[in-house]
Amino acid sequence: MTVKSVLQNKSNIVATIKPSETIKAVLDKLADEEVGALVVSIDGKKIDGIISERDIVRGLSSDGPGILEQPVSKHMTRDVICCSLDERIAALRGLMTNNRIRHVPVVKDGLLIGIISIGDLVKARLDEVQAEADAMLKYIQTG
Repeated sequence: MTVKSVLQNKSNIVATIKPSETIKAVLDKLADEEVGALVVSIDGKKIDGIISERDIVRGLSSDGPGILEQPVSKHMTRDVICCSLDERIAALRGLMTNNRIRHVPVVKDGLLIGIISIGDLVKARLDEVQAEADAMLKYIQTG
């Protein structure tokens, strides 16, 4: 199974925010979109960074409540780990586990086209297991 197959089963809309926006705006958008991370992008196509709930918690720890008025660019992760459409899901699970990340933007020709979360990978794996169980049951019943 590949990233492409997972993206086919979900919306291709990626929640983004500009690096000049405030952390308060990030919190509002995370709540509105019901997501755990936003891709930071000036134009919605080129990835400038990513900001997650974890980044905000770390910022609160170091800067206190004043973080709410600080720009996203101060707290975002700049070195974003991305993947392509042909990335194997098993490899992506390992990448996410080893790097302790929960969201990986998907790029094609250097431009943002989607995002995969750890929840997407769990759902894909559960779907695989269910399909295998259904196939085995059908085999047993017809054999």
